[in-house]
Amino acid sequence: MKSVINKMLFFILISMVVITSLLPFLWFVDTSLKSQIEITAIPPVIIPSGSLHFYYSAIIRYDLLHYLKNSVVVAGATTIITILLSIFAGYALARLRIRHKGLILGALLLVSMFPQISIAGPVWRILQSLGWLNSYQGLVIPYVTLTLPLGVWIMTTFFNELPRELEKAAMIDGCSHIQSLLKIMLPLSAPGVFTAAILVFIYAWNEFFFALLIMTNRQYQTLPVGIALFQGQYTLPWGEIAAASVVATLPLVLLVFVFQKRIVSGLSAGALKG
Repeated sequence: MKSVINKMLFFILISMVVITSLLPFLWFVDTSLKSQIEITAIPPVIIPSGSLHFYYSAIIRYDLLHYLKNSVVVAGATTIITILLSIFAGYALARLRIRHKGLILGALLLVSMFPQISIAGPVWRILQSLGWLNSYQGLVIPYVTLTLPLGVWIMTTFFNELPRELEKAAMIDGCSHIQSLLKIMLPLSAPGVFTAAILVFIYAWNEFFFALLIMTNRQYQTLPVGIALFQGQYTLPWGEIAAASVVATLPLVLLVFVFQKRIVSGLSAGALKG
């Protein structure tokens, strides 16, 4: 009887957490499917009419697809560069004889703890001197810097736990360190690569502060900044903001939903093996 009660309490707790987490997104979905009259109605209308007017307006009037393209470019480039650097750095820290490895990993962790506002000024000045303000590379480089510690930590953990005998056998057969990495280590560490890639992509997709600071030109603004700058004639266009937010969030929801098993296995493997 006690076990049944515990299971029920656990189920209720998990349900409350899930509902609390999904409620803002569901509210935006509900708002995006209403008409303008339903949004301002008193008492509030809970069940929407199912109108797609706000989606059409967000795409045509506010050029939502333009911001979506910029986010895809920035998040995709950040993910590719970060994962490539993380693979080589993680392999070097896990397998090569490097002094003070623990100090290096600790420094990476320390760098990742800096609040964004504390480095905003130097980053802006560097990008200005390079002429990279309002450019894709001007946003991708800071994102790579901010996400690289996470990628290196994940890859180092996975490479550390792979059997060294496999690598030694490959080198006996004539493989170099690079060949061993590409042919032996990398396929076995695929869960770690996939997990790191998903987390880096989500960060780059959602990041707002640096995107607002660096991208003042509308041509290069990403989804979070573009949506935040939606303007109406007399009030904020809540319907269009809700529709755009759904479009911005849905790819991440689908990505996590489709690949949730790999993400969980990657994170749990790193936790258990670390």
